[in-house]
Amino acid sequence: FETLQKGMVTTTGSGEAYKVNDTSNVVCGNVKTANANVYIVDTVLMPK
Repeated sequence: FETLQKGMVTTTGSGEAYKVNDTSNVVCGNVKTANANVYIVDTVLMPK
């Protein structure tokens, strides 16, 4: 997926076990807000 900074992140997994960039675990996903769905991860994602 493309980020706001035009970088890329990858996601893997299925069901309730998802990873972002093979290092961050999604701890809470698909939280609906006024203008987006939010996914909370357990590490800070730094741009490369």
